[in-house]
Amino acid sequence: MAELKGNGEAVRVLLAEDHGELAETVATGLRREGLAVDIAPDGAEALQRAAVTSYDVVVLDRDLPEVHGDEVCRTLVAGQSPARVLMLTAAASIEERVAGLNIGADDYLTKPFAFAELVARIRALGRRPEATRSPVLVCGDLRLDRASAVATRAGRRLWLRPKEFAVLEQLLAAEGDVVSAEELLERAWDEAADPFTSTVKVTISRLRRQIGEPQVIETIAQAGYRIVACPDVP
Repeated sequence: MAELKGNGEAVRVLLAEDHGELAETVATGLRREGLAVDIAPDGAEALQRAAVTSYDVVVLDRDLPEVHGDEVCRTLVAGQSPARVLMLTAAASIEERVAGLNIGADDYLTKPFAFAELVARIRALGRRPEATRSPVLVCGDLRLDRASAVATRAGRRLWLRPKEFAVLEQLLAAEGDVVSAEELLERAWDEAADPFTSTVKVTISRLRRQIGEPQVIETIAQAGYRIVACPDVP
């Protein structure tokens, strides 16, 4: 299940929705659209998940049990969560929408909604840059532009699949530190991915072929992968 931001950059979504059948239906549809989705059935679990996973977008039903959606939103904002919040509600009044935005939601969508609009709004929120995150990652002649979702090597565009782009982004962002296969699986896929598959290894192999020689991705036995020291480009 590819995870996209804009035209290919990584997005991870938390869907906080207490109606189980609706949540599963929406999550399945979003995954088919290339988004990585985790589900929280109530506000308490939504906060627990957001505390341990860095989500790009939280799709938040306002009328959640345990902890109300408004309080979930306030907590995320107060904790300076990097996630953008898309509030869902059955209330269509302007006052309700304004109230949701005033507590920190980034966008608002009224139920029932068109699925295509939900996807478009999630992707739009996912494309918004984080203030603390560099929009461009560079290593020697390897360059990854998060905003345009384009990676190049020595000026040549790399036509990467979404997961390949996401993995390269994570490795470049680590700035030479080792990133484990488990970390890559967690960030570039979602909880529905099988942790016992060779999917990370296969994706790394394809990514290496795309990048070409000299290789910049190093395998560290029993640890993971890292970007090797980047030479200066004249």
